[in-house]
Amino acid sequence: MTLMSNAPRFALGQMVATPGALALLEQTGFSALALISRHVHGDWGDCCVEDKATNELSVQQGMRVMSVYRLVDAERLQQTPQDKRSCLPTIWIITEANRSVTTLLLPEDY
Repeated sequence: MTLMSNAPRFALGQMVATPGALALLEQTGFSALALISRHVHGDWGDCCVEDKATNELSVQQGMRVMSVYRLVDAERLQQTPQDKRSCLPTIWIITEANRSVTTLLLPEDY
């Protein structure tokens, strides 16, 4: 269970997005603002348990934070086996360690 509050957990810095990420957001109808809000409030999306733990440590120690969002409805996400989810439309959000920039990107943009 993820607990969320209204207070951001870390600074985002400048927010930028790759052209591919913007195109996918438009195509799927997902909101960049909603995903960024989830990210900054500690909802890391479809990260594995180890990456979620790393993010928690990263917030405390000022390291890079990364979230993974599958741009499908909750039912489709639940029905997709974990090892097949990388085939779903995906946005990564990465906030740099120095908190100067937060980037929305496709995995292949990395």
